[in-house]
Amino acid sequence: MGIGPVLFSGEQIAQRVAELGSAVRRDYEGRPLAIVAVLHGAVTFVSDLLTHLGPDVTVEFLQASSYGSGTASGGQVTLQRYGRLGVAGRDVLIVDDIVDSGHTLAAVRKAVEAMGAASVRTCVLLDKPSRRQVPVAIDFRGFEVPDLFVVGYGLDHAGRYRDLPYIAALKGGG
Repeated sequence: MGIGPVLFSGEQIAQRVAELGSAVRRDYEGRPLAIVAVLHGAVTFVSDLLTHLGPDVTVEFLQASSYGSGTASGGQVTLQRYGRLGVAGRDVLIVDDIVDSGHTLAAVRKAVEAMGAASVRTCVLLDKPSRRQVPVAIDFRGFEVPDLFVVGYGLDHAGRYRDLPYIAALKGGG
């Protein structure tokens, strides 16, 4: 498998992340915000998003996986926390790279709500609604993508291609 067509350039991504950051900052103006970023794919996205949010933001990380080394979600989500997430009584924004089947985002949201968050909203860079199996609310969305397996800007296939500064389709994936 190799890299297929570029779907979103680095410039398009930077512009959209700035727009998302402005929208989040506006919605949480004057209120502290706890971000729960989903590892590993959202690291690049959350890092860039943070530069647009202001000082009253904390970041926690949660690892979630439903893909393994394949190109389709298996539906079984594995969550791993790193220490205790400081979300009880706080406004929380879950940040993820992509929502596909909806299983991962739904599982993360349920876990964060169970930890006693005051409110929970979501921000995803990519939305692939054609693959949705579980309904999920997306409050802040970067781009909608067709039913292709995508890589780059933090998204990977079996650990590869995260370093690409753009988002592209994976040849032979899907």
